[in-house]
Amino acid sequence: MAAKKKITLNRRDVVSRIVRDRGDMLMVTGLGSTTWDAAAAGDHPNNFYLWGGMGGAAVTGLGLARAQPDRRVIVLTGDGEMLMGIGALATAGVAAPANFTICVIDNQHYGETGMQETHTSHGVDLPGMAAAAGFAETATVWNKKELEATVPLLYETKGPVFVAVKVNTDAVPMILPMRDGTAIRARFRESVLGDRAYD
Repeated sequence: MAAKKKITLNRRDVVSRIVRDRGDMLMVTGLGSTTWDAAAAGDHPNNFYLWGGMGGAAVTGLGLARAQPDRRVIVLTGDGEMLMGIGALATAGVAAPANFTICVIDNQHYGETGMQETHTSHGVDLPGMAAAAGFAETATVWNKKELEATVPLLYETKGPVFVAVKVNTDAVPMILPMRDGTAIRARFRESVLGDRAYD
């Protein structure tokens, strides 16, 4: 069995780097830590925070990408959440929206339920599964150099794109964004649709 690579990237630093170049992209965050990471990087009206519905981030983002084909849509989620919604990869691969990216912040643990190991800690290859489902581009990121090279892939490459970023389990402060689901929906809808949000 091959030796495991050392994981050194900090999740909060990774997400801050990713959103630094966000422009007007739309972001759907998965349950738990990726929502806190996105909020810590700077709350934004184009962030759609999912506080529940584990396994639903990818399909929510897919629907948004199909409804807004002229906007880049990035799903930012964790490995545990993605594993629960793994069937979404097949649906996204078949739908093949060019403006769609899934970025998995993969610490190889279920951070919300006690840090049990996920299947990615035992070699399950999420980018490989996405490639087999028909994603146009996939990548796994292990270090800062690879992260810098991958940021354009997230935003500019014709999708669907799937990137897994391996991050460590270092504790980071919990930064909670707004939690009212109705308010999140209304703010996001207004940001995306402008005056048409009230038609």
